[in-house]
Amino acid sequence: MVMTLHRPSNVDDPAHLQNLLQAIIENSNGVPLIFPVHPRTKNTLEKINFNSDKVILAEPLSYLKFNYLVKNAKAVITDSGGIQEETTVMGVPCITMRNNTERPETVSIGSNILIGSSIDALKDSLGVLFKDQWKKGGIPQLWDGNTARRIVEVLLHLS
Repeated sequence: MVMTLHRPSNVDDPAHLQNLLQAIIENSNGVPLIFPVHPRTKNTLEKINFNSDKVILAEPLSYLKFNYLVKNAKAVITDSGGIQEETTVMGVPCITMRNNTERPETVSIGSNILIGSSIDALKDSLGVLFKDQWKKGGIPQLWDGNTARRIVEVLLHLS
């Protein structure tokens, strides 16, 4: 599984981050967790002296390397915005630790769910994932890789 966390509500309080990571580890069924660490999160991880043989901490990755991880992941746990789109297109289950999203179609159509910062909701979501009961997501209309062509067509017809 791949994990990214950087939002203040998830990472600024050392006790909350510690509890969150412990819940993820305890409910991940032994699946390895790869965690490219955002600089903001790194500061808090250092404060709590985080160390776990279940979590592989990594430096931030390039877009292509990160997407390779996502494509091959069992699931993604994140509080990022853009990752919700990539997981939807790739059909990878995504657990988003936020109360809202700028990308609602990833929830209504895609493979994403919003759970806020709730550790109980996280445990429940991982339970659903490991029972192979994750919702079957689809790809939203017009997410077909042809956006640039459509934009050029519109621009050509403006003159």
